[in-house]
Amino acid sequence: MTYTAPDYSPPTTVNYANWLQRVGAYLIDVIIASIPSWIGAGINTAMSTDGQASGAGLGIYVVLSLVSLGLTIYNRWIQAGKTGQSWGKKALKIRLVGEETGQPIGAGMAFVRDLAHIVDAIICYVGFLFPLWDAKRQTLADKIVKTVVVSA
Repeated sequence: MTYTAPDYSPPTTVNYANWLQRVGAYLIDVIIASIPSWIGAGINTAMSTDGQASGAGLGIYVVLSLVSLGLTIYNRWIQAGKTGQSWGKKALKIRLVGEETGQPIGAGMAFVRDLAHIVDAIICYVGFLFPLWDAKRQTLADKIVKTVVVSA
């Protein structure tokens, strides 16, 4: 009986996530994280008198907006950095990984990638359309931080 070591070499073909999967995952992430803020805005509006925000309503809105920010930090940077999947990416079965390693990029680089999306936006949002024609379906932010989004 001979032992054969498992093959840990990277796959020869990579199935990159398509643009609609990426957009759908982002929308899921944004909608989920925004719910507390929307609730806070509704409460603030309901508690306002003559169009003037009340102290309590405004306070509730601020607290729930901070909850939304916390959800974003957890989902897009901590969870996606650790596992490669935010809630939206998990729902659509795609994963964010390092281009060279094929492994999740970590929370810090996930944050840097989101910052790099400023470059995608600054050129009239064209950078977000790059996955439509790029061979690896990368945005400019992906190229900057050397990441790809692949089918999980």
